[in-house]
Amino acid sequence: MAAIAGRARSVDSNNRKLDELRARIPSFRCIVGCHDCCGPVTASSEEMARLPVKTEAEHEAALAELSCPHLGEHGCEVYSERPLICRLFGTTPSLLCPNGMRPVYMIDRRTEEEIHQFLASTRQVLV
Repeated sequence: MAAIAGRARSVDSNNRKLDELRARIPSFRCIVGCHDCCGPVTASSEEMARLPVKTEAEHEAALAELSCPHLGEHGCEVYSERPLICRLFGTTPSLLCPNGMRPVYMIDRRTEEEIHQFLASTRQVLV
């Protein structure tokens, strides 16, 4: 019973941290219809719980195309809930937008480091 309570506290803590980190990532307007930075990525279990469940066939088809199962005809179908790694694209010199799009101010180093620490400390699964 104590292990279950500990796991629930960990999930709550990770969800709070996830929300805090998301709020600190600068946003910018992408090119409509572009999905050049979309592809197979990993996300934490907490992030996956926020995304619609896709079938194994949908995952396999996306992976075969080196794509994302949440990329639809009109772009990202889960944009508001996209994983941290997706949010980082274009906001840091280490993950530049291939089309030169970016926010006015790039992400600060401390936040980027915290995001990488969060990703390293959570169980990551293929989206």
